[in-house]
Amino acid sequence: MTGGRGGDQSGGTPTEESSGRDWEVVSLVAGASLISTGLAAYEIVPASVTPLIRDSLGVGSTAAGLLVGIMFGTAVVASLPAGAILDRTDTRRVMALAVLALFVAGIWGWIAGRNGDYWSVIASRAVGGVAYVVVWNAGIDIVSRAVTAANRATAVGIFTASGPVGFAVGQGTGPLVAARFGWPAIFLAFTGVPLLGLLLFLPASRGLGGARGDAPSLAEFGTVLGNSTVWLAGTLGFLSYALYLFINSWGSTYLTQEMGLSLALSGVLVAVFPAVGVVSRISSGLLSDRVFDGRRQPVLLGSFLVAAPLMLVFTRFGSIPLLVGVLLLSGFAIQLTLGLSFTYVREVVESHVAATAVAFQTSVGLAGAFLSPIAGGAVVDAAGFDVAFLLVGALAVGGVILAWRAPEPTAR
Repeated sequence: MTGGRGGDQSGGTPTEESSGRDWEVVSLVAGASLISTGLAAYEIVPASVTPLIRDSLGVGSTAAGLLVGIMFGTAVVASLPAGAILDRTDTRRVMALAVLALFVAGIWGWIAGRNGDYWSVIASRAVGGVAYVVVWNAGIDIVSRAVTAANRATAVGIFTASGPVGFAVGQGTGPLVAARFGWPAIFLAFTGVPLLGLLLFLPASRGLGGARGDAPSLAEFGTVLGNSTVWLAGTLGFLSYALYLFINSWGSTYLTQEMGLSLALSGVLVAVFPAVGVVSRISSGLLSDRVFDGRRQPVLLGSFLVAAPLMLVFTRFGSIPLLVGVLLLSGFAIQLTLGLSFTYVREVVESHVAATAVAFQTSVGLAGAFLSPIAGGAVVDAAGFDVAFLLVGALAVGGVILAWRAPEPTAR
């Protein structure tokens, strides 16, 4: 992966300079990814112990779903303002503040959970949602600028793989943390990972985090909102996140209630769904950059073509090994779009509003993540898991139709 920084004036040989820049890019991507991994684990972990939370706080499925959904709802609202702030400030400092905000949110949520204060837990999660969206938008922007255009989708795919890594860690270890320290401890368990990432990110990102002039003007912002392909990309992101969060939020409960598995085993099995995204999100960029010669549409279309039938027949599988296989395959397919859509949306607008387009994509996409756990819980309560998975499958079919019409970007 070749860096995209300006020339080095240190006087070293070209090979030394290139090698040094490559290592800086690797450290930058690794550090940003670790920060995002910790936030993603914090984000999803309540889903792994939903029955414990419901019993302890005395809430129903919809209210329990809000513990995950509130972070995405906050991110929907905060994404565009966060993008404007990032355009005017030092990204490196903002990333550090986001890590501090996660520490505050984790301690707050732990105390509120121990006190049985549901709404205080929700408020702490909202703070975590702001930290999450800042890290996500800033990470995509700075990673995109650190590499050449030929490697952009691959580099962004690597960064976005931090999401499934964090989700897998949260899903797999949440029940263990809850069993050992009590369920409120899940809010503290992952706050150290972003600090480690920050130690890698800050020195490697020198010269890339500074303000890049004024935030986009109202007219420039309007060009993003008026771009039909931006809306198409946003809708694909909305659908992908809706599918992704439904399985992550309710998959463990399905295996516990419908298949009779223990909570700990269900958490481990569902963890394979986000975990495969490590391969999927990186593969999305490699497939697009290398196999399809820079074309984005074939990967987006293939993502939904595979996911749709798997969601429609999910509850028909009575074998645990088969369900694990379906979780792996559907997790891989769904996350192809999650890995590529942020690169895609940057390339369908002019470069001076690319960061705004990413913020818009985050906002619209995470709206699906916000609504899915809550709406999914309501459908499960009202009609059961069979109907819920049929509706999710219908969303995936809609994704097939939209991805079929997605044009190739002309801006590179």
